[in-house]
Amino acid sequence: MNDKNVNHWNMYHEIHKLSQMGFSNAKIARYVVMDSRTVRKYLKMSEDEYEDFLIKNQYHHKILNPYEDFVRRKLSQFPETSSAQIFDWLKERYPDLPEVSVRTAYNFTMFVRQKHNIPLAVNPREYQAVEDLP
Repeated sequence: MNDKNVNHWNMYHEIHKLSQMGFSNAKIARYVVMDSRTVRKYLKMSEDEYEDFLIKNQYHHKILNPYEDFVRRKLSQFPETSSAQIFDWLKERYPDLPEVSVRTAYNFTMFVRQKHNIPLAVNPREYQAVEDLP
């Protein structure tokens, strides 16, 4: 088993451990930087099913793989960046970018976040009371 699969196994077990501790799928997803539907899918899998899944997807080619370094650099520099912004930057920077859906760009951005452990930094909006206008 290579290092990548070891990391995936750790993720699988972490998800199951957090679920057993009573955390919701949404909270687990935020913690492990993964879509909550993926968390739900992993929780439904047995270890054998998960191993088969890893083997099947080990050589899965992603259409946006050539742009991974660019996406990783942008996310490292600006961790609060949305996948829509990343997609816009890709389209601006690479005129030959393959035509992909917004969902594909989102999935790839989340893949890069997970692979390089770049959590989404949430900047809370600051609110304050202001005086009423006359």
